[in-house]
Amino acid sequence: MRYWLEYIPFITIASILRLLPRGVALALGRRLGAIARHLQPRRAKIADDNLRHAFPDMSTKKREDLVKRVFSDLGLGFIEMLRLDKFDGKKDLEKFFTIEGIEHVHEALTLGRGCVLLTGHLGFWEAGNYVFPILGIPTGIVAKPMKNPLVDAYFRRMREAYGGYIIDTHKGARRIVKALQNNHAVGILMDQHMPRSQAVRVPFFGRPAYTTPIIAQLAMKNQVPIVAAFAYRNPDNTYRAKISPMFFLEKDLSDEGIVANTALMTKVIEDGIREDVSQWFWVHRRWKHMKNDDK
Repeated sequence: MRYWLEYIPFITIASILRLLPRGVALALGRRLGAIARHLQPRRAKIADDNLRHAFPDMSTKKREDLVKRVFSDLGLGFIEMLRLDKFDGKKDLEKFFTIEGIEHVHEALTLGRGCVLLTGHLGFWEAGNYVFPILGIPTGIVAKPMKNPLVDAYFRRMREAYGGYIIDTHKGARRIVKALQNNHAVGILMDQHMPRSQAVRVPFFGRPAYTTPIIAQLAMKNQVPIVAAFAYRNPDNTYRAKISPMFFLEKDLSDEGIVANTALMTKVIEDGIREDVSQWFWVHRRWKHMKNDDK
């Protein structure tokens, strides 16, 4: 009953927003994000603290402006997710997306080992669910199920609307290996905090952050090519997808090697964020060190 009580207002609002013209809906999303900054002062403080530690020389005024943009983009991203299945195939791909480096994904897949699409919660991070399948690339995206199964089913439909598929994080490693063995591209957002018991500590914006080592282990063991991919928003509601040349991790399965390669992948994500700092998910408590924070 609780799930339905949450789902009914959600699907009602979603249905209304999906009826609006795209430009109107996205503008409304930015406004909702601006409102959310006032309704979520704790999240706004987390974003400000994260930026202050990541950029200690940044002025208070610039941080405040960045936090405003972060929340505006979060509202926009929510609308983009609700409307993810409304893109019109290749027609809208050409209309709304500039894609740099798609040849790097095709090159990686010619090796027959699949490839890891390394990304993070940056810009229009859901774009991979649309762009790669539409371009004929078999794609699985690793995602954590939402707590409400009805809402989770809605977003799964959005994400799988173009022929890609979701790999649940539950027993995710085995499913990732299977996808790679099938020579699929596997999208992985590797920029969120992990519990200390499941993580290694690597630098991220100058501070140690608990990060999953599983992706590095899989890529090292099987010499899977890694391709970094990010989709940045443009001011006119179009997108620039930037895909970098593939690289491989050293096959050093020692603890030190795993940490070093996890740090390397994290540095790639950090470099992607630095291209437009305002578009990352700064409201996330990425840096947790106290024992109680890992619960």
